[in-house]
Amino acid sequence: MSLKKGVFIAKKKDGTVYYRSSFTYRNKHISLGSYQTENEAHRAYMEAVKLINTPSFTIENYKNKAKYLSFDKWVSIINFRDNGIYFKNPIYMKPKYFEYYYNMEEIFTFDVDDLFYYSTHKIMKRGSHMFVADYGMQVNILNRYGIKNFAVKNKDYEFVNGDDTDFRYKNIRIINRYNGVSKKITDGREIYVTKIHINGDYIVGRYKNEDEAAIAYNKAIDVLEEKGIAIKYTKNYIDNLNEKQYLEQYKSVKISRKLLNFILV
Repeated sequence: MSLKKGVFIAKKKDGTVYYRSSFTYRNKHISLGSYQTENEAHRAYMEAVKLINTPSFTIENYKNKAKYLSFDKWVSIINFRDNGIYFKNPIYMKPKYFEYYYNMEEIFTFDVDDLFYYSTHKIMKRGSHMFVADYGMQVNILNRYGIKNFAVKNKDYEFVNGDDTDFRYKNIRIINRYNGVSKKITDGREIYVTKIHINGDYIVGRYKNEDEAAIAYNKAIDVLEEKGIAIKYTKNYIDNLNEKQYLEQYKSVKISRKLLNFILV
C-alpha cells in the first residue's frame, strides 16, 4: 500500500514504526519532522505546501495557521519562500541584518556578519544564560561580543538603544573591558578603580588608564597566590601591550598596602 504524499516510513532501533515528512521546494529537499501517524506526517506536508503558496502567511500567523509543523520549521520555510535561502535554524533575513526566532516572543537581532555562525549554531537558554554548543562546549553568546562572564549590564556593558535582544555590533558598548576594573568619573575626570574579591571586595588601587588598572588586578592575583589564597581568579589579557611593555608596567604599578599586608584569618 502506497503512503500519502510527502510521507516516508521509518523504524527506530527497537523496531517501532514512525513516519517522516518532507517536501521539495526550489530543488531543495526539506525534512519537516517525524510523526507517530501517517496522517500527521501528511498534514505536515500539506501545511508546508500551503505555506509556500500563500505569501500572506507570516511568522506571526503560526499560532492560528500551523498545527503539525514546528515553529522553527515554519520560520525556516517562510525565510526560504521570501528570501530564497534555506537555514535549518529559525532565521529570517532582513536588509543588512537578520532575526533569530528563539520562540514567538523572543527574537534576537544580529548583524549579517554573524549569519554563518548562527545558521550553524543553535541558540539555547538556561534561565537568562544564552549559549550555543560549539565543539562540545557551551559558549556564552555574550562572550562573542567582548562581554565577560559575570559582567553586569549597564555597569560593564550596555545596549545603546536599550534593547537587550539587539546584538548588532553598533548596539553593544563595552564600558569595563577588564576583570576587576570599573570606570568612574571624579571631578570631571575618568579614573579606573580596581577591586578584587577575597572575603569581600578589596580596593587594589585607582589608576589613570584602563590598562594600568587591569595590570594591577593581575599583580594583586599574584600577591594573593603567594599568600596562599586558593581562589581561582581570571587574569586580564592586555592585547595592545607587548611582553616588554607589560612587564615594565607590571613592575611599576602600585597596589594597595592593605592588600600587600593581607592575612587570611
